[in-house]
Amino acid sequence: MATRTKQPSESRGHLLTETINTKSADLDALSVSAAFDVMNGEDQTVPQAVARAKPAIVQAIKLVADAWRAGGRLIYVGAGTSGRLGVLDASECPPTFRSDPKMVQGIIAGGRKALWRSIEGAEDEGSAVVAILREMKLNKHDVVMGIASGGTTPYVHAALGEARKRGAGTIFFACVPKRQVPADVDVDIRVLTGPEVLTGSTRLKAGTATKLTLNMITTLAMVQIGKTHGNLMVDLNSYACRKLVDRATRVVQQLTGRDREAAGALLRAARGKAKTAIVMGRLDVSRAEAEKRLAAVDGRLRAALGE
Repeated sequence: MATRTKQPSESRGHLLTETINTKSADLDALSVSAAFDVMNGEDQTVPQAVARAKPAIVQAIKLVADAWRAGGRLIYVGAGTSGRLGVLDASECPPTFRSDPKMVQGIIAGGRKALWRSIEGAEDEGSAVVAILREMKLNKHDVVMGIASGGTTPYVHAALGEARKRGAGTIFFACVPKRQVPADVDVDIRVLTGPEVLTGSTRLKAGTATKLTLNMITTLAMVQIGKTHGNLMVDLNSYACRKLVDRATRVVQQLTGRDREAAGALLRAARGKAKTAIVMGRLDVSRAEAEKRLAAVDGRLRAALGE
């Protein structure tokens, strides 16, 4: 039988995410229109809460980018909504940035089944995630980001503890103050979204804050390692579907000045790689030469073009 990891000492009833929101105290008595206004008003406070956590989020972006440059991985760990959002963000990176699926991974308490339905109790089984991380051969080049809106999830704290033992980078994300749930990590992100419209339902404001934060970390870390040119996706997998073929073709058009037919021909000659096609078109070189130039500057298109 798996051992249960001891939960942080602060009582869950005292946590910021578990306190009562006075603005929605009469939620069941409100009209749908009035209830909408309450919920929408509360949702509008989330971006400001994320902005207040900027210094820690910037630290996290730099830590992740450095890990990727060293060949490491970003591994999200969470339970429930937090775990699902980590898996979601990880799954969206390969089609957006043509990244190796191993580069960003998500671990959710309860495994794959927990993506579709709640598995109560899985968040308490800290030994389970330790076993997973050991099987993954977690090492000093990796970063583990524990996501726990309420801050106390034993599964997440067990993962961070194992990461520290193995010398991996550690990031903690929670929506409660550090004084309520301390964490011994390299980067400690606290997005204080306050009481939920439904008391304790952290799939609401806390979930939105989590999605915004994960979006920022992976997107801006990918930008740091050269996965974009300006705000254009130049490292996407154009062979994945017709939508991405169209997007890649338009990007090649924009950055080479060629018409659509010529841009499509460049993309095919580059075997679907938009970056390679752009270098070929801009510098009038072969695919092999374009790939060589990109490799010499760690895939940074701006540097390969001499901009």
